[in-house]
Amino acid sequence: MSDKNRLRGTIVWKKILPPSLTAIMLLALWQAAVSFGWVYEWLVPAPFDVVRESVNIAPRLAAHTWSTLQLTATGFMLGSLAGFLIAALLHMIPIVRSALYPFLILTQNIPIVVLAPMITMLLGYGFLPKAILVTLVCFFPVSVAMLNGLANTDPVLRNYMQMIGSSDRQLFWQLELPYAMSHLFSGLKIAATYSMLSAVVAEWLSPKEGLGGFLVMSARNYLPARVFAAVLIIALVSLLLFAVVEWAERYLIRWRPKREGGRG
Repeated sequence: MSDKNRLRGTIVWKKILPPSLTAIMLLALWQAAVSFGWVYEWLVPAPFDVVRESVNIAPRLAAHTWSTLQLTATGFMLGSLAGFLIAALLHMIPIVRSALYPFLILTQNIPIVVLAPMITMLLGYGFLPKAILVTLVCFFPVSVAMLNGLANTDPVLRNYMQMIGSSDRQLFWQLELPYAMSHLFSGLKIAATYSMLSAVVAEWLSPKEGLGGFLVMSARNYLPARVFAAVLIIALVSLLLFAVVEWAERYLIRWRPKREGGRG
C-alpha cells in the first residue's frame, strides 16, 4: 500500500471511527437504561425492540420511506434550482435585489406550520402542496449562501476581466459562479437536512402515507417502538442526503486550494 493510500485510509478511519463508537455507546446506554428499569419499557422501548418491530413491519416502513424520499427529493431539487436562479437574478440586477431581498427574508419568518393550512386550503392535500412546502424551506439557504459567495469574488480578478472586455454574463459563468461554488454547496447541505425535516412536517397534513404520517398515526395509537423506528429512519436518511451533497462537493470542486494544515 502506498503512503498516499495509507494516509487516505487513516483520514477515513478518523472520520468514521469516532462517531461510530459514539453511536454504539449511546445505543448500549439506551439498552442498559431499559434493561435495568431506569426508564419504563412501555414509554421508551429498547433498541432491540425497535429493531424487532422494524423487521416485523419492514414492507410498510419501506413504502412510507419511499414516499417520503420522493417528496424530499422533489422539494430539494426544486428548492435548490429556485434558490440558484433567485440568487443569480438578485446578483446580476441590483435594483431587483433591493426590491425583493426583504421579501426573501420574510418568507422565512413565517413558520411552515402557518403556511401549511393556507397552501392546503388552496391546493388540497395531495403531493403538490407538500412539495411546495418543502421547496419554500429549501430555496432560502441555497439562495442566501450563493449570494454571499457571489459577493465575495476576488476583486482583482473581477477588475482584470472587466478591463479585457468581459461581459456580465462572462463574469458570472467564468469567475463569480466558480468562486461561489463552496458557498453554494454549504447552502445545499443545509437544504438537504431541512428537506427531510420539512417533508416529514408536510406529511402531517395528510397522515396517510410517508414517514411523517406513519409517525403521527403510531403516536396516536401509542406504539412507541414504531415511533422510534420512524425517527431513526428519518435521522439516517437525513445523514445520507447530507453525505451525498458532501460527496458531490468533493467531486465537483476538486480545483479548490487546500486549506492550511493540508486539509482540503
